[in-house]
Amino acid sequence: MEERLEQAELDALWLPGDPIASAERLAAAAAEPDRSELVRAELQTQRARALGLQGRIEEAEALLDSLEPAAGVLEVRVLLERGRLDVVAGDHSEATSHLTAALRAARRDGDTALSVEAAVALAETDRPHADQWIEEGLADLASTDDARTLRWGVVLHEVRGWARLDDDDAGAALVSFEDAVGYAQSYGTPDQQFAVRWGLGRALRELGRIDEALVVQRHLAAERPGEAAVIAELAALAEIDDSPSDEAHTIES
Repeated sequence: MEERLEQAELDALWLPGDPIASAERLAAAAAEPDRSELVRAELQTQRARALGLQGRIEEAEALLDSLEPAAGVLEVRVLLERGRLDVVAGDHSEATSHLTAALRAARRDGDTALSVEAAVALAETDRPHADQWIEEGLADLASTDDARTLRWGVVLHEVRGWARLDDDDAGAALVSFEDAVGYAQSYGTPDQQFAVRWGLGRALRELGRIDEALVVQRHLAAERPGEAAVIAELAALAEIDDSPSDEAHTIES
């Protein structure tokens, strides 16, 4: 079996929130002389992703073009990154087409990690059909016991939670955030655990369960003093708590 890019290495190279440094690190890794051609090419697909996040879409597309024709895991990664570039460019229809092709190719190859990653991207991109993609991603997750792959369950439930809040269904959103918290406690990173608990508190606020929301946000504030999102949420909750009227329990997101 040909060597391929390990997710642990990709996690170490990718710096969330810093696509410039990520692109530099990925380029350096791809230039290391002991790499197989497949791993070099996979690293370049991730460099293309980082370039796209910088708005360097033409450069990113040219990099992906240089990797064609692609097969197997490389084909899936190229399709995924083409879809993400389409999103950056504002073409959600083309993005859905590329991401759906990535999902099918990953399933064809029995690559659960990439099939779920594609389902997550589709849920975030193809909002009218988000529930379908979330269910498909969760179904794929049921076939694996890999802890890193199961981390995608946090994202799937979190995406559903925010979608339901956007649809003014705070009760259903709360259930989704509770599911996300469960996944995060078992498989998630500390940042994921923090984020989904914040979302759970936000759903509690929308339901008018102010005391419970306060407990959640105060625990988060104790863990990460100075976190802007928590400070803002505590301020919103305090404003409701101080209001003399029940009408104040409904505030805009």
